[in-house]
Amino acid sequence: MELFDVMRTTFAARSYTGEPIPDDVLYRVLDHARFAPSGGNRQGWHVVVVRDSGTRDVLADLAVPAAKRYTAQIAAGQSPWNSVEPLAVEAEEIERTEPARRLTETFREASVVLVVCVDLRLVASTDQYLDRVGVISGASIYPFVWNILMGARQEGYGGTITTLAIAQEGRIKGLLGVPENVAVCAVVPLGRPVKQLTKLRRGPVEGFAVHERWNGDRLRPPGTGG
Repeated sequence: MELFDVMRTTFAARSYTGEPIPDDVLYRVLDHARFAPSGGNRQGWHVVVVRDSGTRDVLADLAVPAAKRYTAQIAAGQSPWNSVEPLAVEAEEIERTEPARRLTETFREASVVLVVCVDLRLVASTDQYLDRVGVISGASIYPFVWNILMGARQEGYGGTITTLAIAQEGRIKGLLGVPENVAVCAVVPLGRPVKQLTKLRRGPVEGFAVHERWNGDRLRPPGTGG
């Protein structure tokens, strides 16, 4: 596939045929993904390849509490797990909420689950003193994760970046033997998608890109006066 085709058709695959992903294909995907950028080219990523069904069951169970809150907040009209707006649902309501199946069961149904981590000693967290949730460290790991998903798409497979289980990061670390100085960044189920999507829905460029300032003129396609 052409690069732009891969970029425009790499979707969040959560339903799989059950076909296994051979190690040679997985190696090839990771071999290309490793050329993602990272701060200082320090390449602090580490990937735990999980095929064991028992371990995948535990990862699915660890995602349940955060998935309950996610589902409950969606039902209440909130953007789930955002760090700005106060939680609008009570703990009791969250606890009795049945989480959306797609948020947990993908780990059991995937051919393999990749637990992607980053060594925090190797990232420049320049926002660590700001009064908000830190996001800068992700610049040194999520391009790598996205390269994995685009590589999987190129090979005819698919997956998605999930983070709900990471709300219980300590238990993931205990399960997989992850060191204290390492952060778990993504739990990525991969498999052969039941259906390959070829057209995704996204907002247009002029909906998010502006000239010079936050409220500047919209960046528009050539020939439209932008």
